[in-house]
Amino acid sequence: MVLAKSILILEDDLRTLSAILSQLSVLEDEQSFSFTLTILTDYMQVENYINSNPNAKFDIILLDRDCKLGGSFHELDIERLGVDKIIAISSVPDFNIQLRKRGVTKVVEKDYANLKLFAEEIARIVEEMLRKMPLVG
Repeated sequence: MVLAKSILILEDDLRTLSAILSQLSVLEDEQSFSFTLTILTDYMQVENYINSNPNAKFDIILLDRDCKLGGSFHELDIERLGVDKIIAISSVPDFNIQLRKRGVTKVVEKDYANLKLFAEEIARIVEEMLRKMPLVG
């Protein structure tokens, strides 16, 4: 039986998403589980599909700040979902600092000049988080 680990990705830049997905694919190939991904690219989706759904649960959350359509992915109810599950991935240091003040401890500053290294660091942290998770569920 293959276990699934759920990852919520709040990111609207397709190049960034592509880099992240590429590294998660490599990580998934090396593990005894699969990833189920939820990708939202509009901050309104956070309110409509995540914050308003009491059953929404994720093992890991990649949280950007800005949304091309305006607004902020920081509308996410991180306290309900768990600050320990969040990896902050903004390119703007101030927004990552805001998340740290809310209790987020894992931060990878987005580097558009080197998305591959950025995504590799995310995959490294995801792998570390997965090792600490129970094997069931």
